Amino acid sequence: MTTWRKVRNTITSIPESELAVINTLSQLEATRIHRGISQKDFAEMIGMKQPQLAKLERLDSVPTLATLERYAAGLGLKISLSITSI
Repeated sequence: MTTWRKVRNTITSIPESELAVINTLSQLEATRIHRGISQKDFAEMIGMKQPQLAKLERLDSVPTLATLERYAAGLGLKISLSITSI
């Protein structure tokens, strides 16, 4: 089975900053699925319509930090950023 971790390591055309957002969203989506929460129910929980949530999870566009925080909050989680030297 192909996993996001395997695919992520082969991607070179997406900027690292966008990969961080994609990785965060994939972890959040995996948590939603693991908890058995449907898109429809979760969308209602976070004040979205199901088609909006589906579009977000398909990554039709790169979600904003505010959107990721909204998604995380719906799961009882919090987004945490850190700054490190390069």
